[in-house]
Amino acid sequence: MSKMGNNFFSVSFDLILLDKTIPYDLYVNSSASSERERFVRIYPKNDILSLDDLKLFKKKYFQLYVHEFQREDYLKSLIQISGVADTTKTEVIKSSAIHYLDKLFDKDKEFTTELLSETISECKVAVESMVDVIKDYDVSKLQGLIASLSFHDFYTYDHSINVSMYCISLYRAAKPNATKDEIVMAGLGGLLHDIGKIKISTDIINKPEKLSDEEFNIIKTHPAFGFELLAENPCDCEGVDFNIIKRVVYEHHENFNGSGYPRKLSGADIHLLARVTAIADFFDAITTKRTYHEVLSTEDAIAVMAKTVGKKLDPQLFEIFTKSVKQLVLNGKLNKELPEDFDPCQPQNVLPFRTPRGYKVEGFGAGDKPQSFGKIKKKVG
Repeated sequence: MSKMGNNFFSVSFDLILLDKTIPYDLYVNSSASSERERFVRIYPKNDILSLDDLKLFKKKYFQLYVHEFQREDYLKSLIQISGVADTTKTEVIKSSAIHYLDKLFDKDKEFTTELLSETISECKVAVESMVDVIKDYDVSKLQGLIASLSFHDFYTYDHSINVSMYCISLYRAAKPNATKDEIVMAGLGGLLHDIGKIKISTDIINKPEKLSDEEFNIIKTHPAFGFELLAENPCDCEGVDFNIIKRVVYEHHENFNGSGYPRKLSGADIHLLARVTAIADFFDAITTKRTYHEVLSTEDAIAVMAKTVGKKLDPQLFEIFTKSVKQLVLNGKLNKELPEDFDPCQPQNVLPFRTPRGYKVEGFGAGDKPQSFGKIKKKVG
């Protein structure tokens, strides 16, 4: 799905709701000139579109469009369309999420409380739609879905959407009885966790090689920047708990042992959803292809992350995360670890692996059991 002009976006013929009341109007571009657009409504909202109607449209028109102010209604209708692959639906939702995030990151637009409020409300709708589509996905299945999606030229967008999806999956696994609203908050926190980067130059964010100490210190200001944006621009978005979002934005780089930033919080002092986001952030950073480094296999990623449990990552949540990776066999191909100051925000041409100090065994042998990271004796939270 792509935006057309300033007010309309194109929609696939296969993703139009049939035999039910459609909550949006359908338009075509009647202009013969590629430089001019003249959109005409051909089907009104609240009518029922039949398959025969759609076949006729396919014969008569090259492309259908929906007005931008009805994008949310269109997204909400996707879950009702049967016979369409989750990948296709997710691609549409991702495209919309990128469109929403792009409004915030657009340096040519004046940042206002109204813009922030509107964008967060729109992002919430995208996350709600995502929750419906991936409701039965564990981490393994979700990773396959993410790998099948297209990539945007701004890594921060793709990464934020991926983190959102992993947060949805992990939080649902950690809180099996969570309501949809609670799961949506987990996904929204993941989607907005890097919102503070709108104040940081894209030259630094997208730099393909290791950042200088000065540049990395600038990157490390993004949790505080994000918190300030939300605190100084109080929004009125129905169903959004901004105290939670502010804490996820502010605390997702805190480490479980208190060595993180910006406040060196530790353990349960870090909000549960920030701890969830930290795992999702780390996992996506080392398993999703970036332009500047190759990625790890799921097995190697889990093995690398395991070495940071109790330091960076919450042990209970990480155990839940690994259990959500189906048919995982840790056979120790990668006898390496990342330095304790490794940060998912730090670009690297090559991930800075090192051999663990005093490490002699080549990982887990074929008959060895993977390390246990502690039993969950009480409700996580």
